[in-house]
Amino acid sequence: MRIAFFGTPEFAVPTLRALAASPHTVAVFTQPDRPVGRKAILTPPPVKAAALELGLPVYQFEKIRSEEGCAAIRAFGPDLYAVVAFGQLFSEENLSIPPLGAINVHGSILPLYRGASPMQQTVIDGQKMAGVSTMKLVKRMDAGDILLTAQTPLGENETYGELSLRLSELGAELFMETLEQLEAGTLVPVPQEESRATYCKMLTRDSGRIDFAASRQAIHNLVRGTNPWPGAYALLGEEKLKLWRTKLSGESAPEELPVGGLFGDARKGLFLKCPDGVLEVVELQLPGGKKLDGKAFLRGKNIAGSVLS
Repeated sequence: MRIAFFGTPEFAVPTLRALAASPHTVAVFTQPDRPVGRKAILTPPPVKAAALELGLPVYQFEKIRSEEGCAAIRAFGPDLYAVVAFGQLFSEENLSIPPLGAINVHGSILPLYRGASPMQQTVIDGQKMAGVSTMKLVKRMDAGDILLTAQTPLGENETYGELSLRLSELGAELFMETLEQLEAGTLVPVPQEESRATYCKMLTRDSGRIDFAASRQAIHNLVRGTNPWPGAYALLGEEKLKLWRTKLSGESAPEELPVGGLFGDARKGLFLKCPDGVLEVVELQLPGGKKLDGKAFLRGKNIAGSVLS
């Protein structure tokens, strides 16, 4: 089978590697190289880097819907699309090209969390289970028939970054199982229940701002769900303090300390007072500084007694 693979970030790489190890003929379509870091070094997306390592042909388009994009796909002549976190919308013309259609790997248990940030929102909402789905790709976002799903328990301190790594491997396995059933003629698409559908928006840099009116569990979930990007933060005076890791704590906060107050010492650790309890601040960072664990941070900067806003 000739398969056109569409993907961009690291999340898509395990599926690409699994396909490259199969007997199928694969061509890779991804986004253009982008400037990265303070020096704006032009950097290929992870999928391109993996494709070149695997010796696969790579095509990059700012808009796959363009005439040039459609022409490149037609020239390859795919039987099927494999789509994993590509980051662009397909046109009707794009979707009409492969006779077997398009299979998309999505990072949620559909119809929950359609949209741009399914894994992050799964963590932020404090779900106990996470998962991946394969679905038929249609023009309407994440609304195609479900093909297969796989679920996994979500750890109470697991971050979005850690979950993404696990789900990328699970997604690769699920895609190959879906492909196997497609070839065997045993795949049974199931329409999504629209009444159960939920949506999530793309995160922005402000999505990590901590609301100290929220419960400690909600704050903890925000910290987890925005690690590694954009990072949960609050203001320490005029400085933006990023909280990278927290955990629920049984410590008792001083009664006179307001919500958002920090307490502790370099021996016991750093703690944050919430409306309904206490969080231990396991890892944090000031602008321009390194990420440090709470105890090491307190040895260099005594912020106990300070109040975050």
